[in-house]
Amino acid sequence: MTTRVVIGGTFSIIHRGHLKLIGKAFRLGDRVYIGLTSDAYVLRHKLMPIKEYSKRKSELYSIAKRFAEKTGARFSISRINDRYGPSTTGNFDVIVVSPETFSAAREINRIRKAKGLRQLKIAKVSYALAYDKKPISSTRIAFGEIDEEGRKVA
Repeated sequence: MTTRVVIGGTFSIIHRGHLKLIGKAFRLGDRVYIGLTSDAYVLRHKLMPIKEYSKRKSELYSIAKRFAEKTGARFSISRINDRYGPSTTGNFDVIVVSPETFSAAREINRIRKAKGLRQLKIAKVSYALAYDKKPISSTRIAFGEIDEEGRKVA
């Protein structure tokens, strides 16, 4: 039986936390569906400027391809224009989330239940911590506080 895993995000600066999330998805699934937020969504919801969609997709594709080669899983990357993408209606088995997006996964399951759809198994990946024991984030990296591995920037 094929296990279909869904993940989503902006993936503006791919860091160690993203790699944990993506890696977990590829370890759990035979098919990995990656929702990548559109530029329009980002403009409505993000406080800092980020790379345009095509650049983010290209970088994400390169990373996902490496995980696919290691695991044999197939993957696709699709543009999403809202918080949930196809997760509230799609034929998925598992959703992989961070602690930051765990509540969104619970909301997705409430929506699926209301629609009479099967609940998704929620796989929560812990934060990747920086040198200061705080979560690595694209925002912290963009502001020059840490690098993609969570090391202090001099």
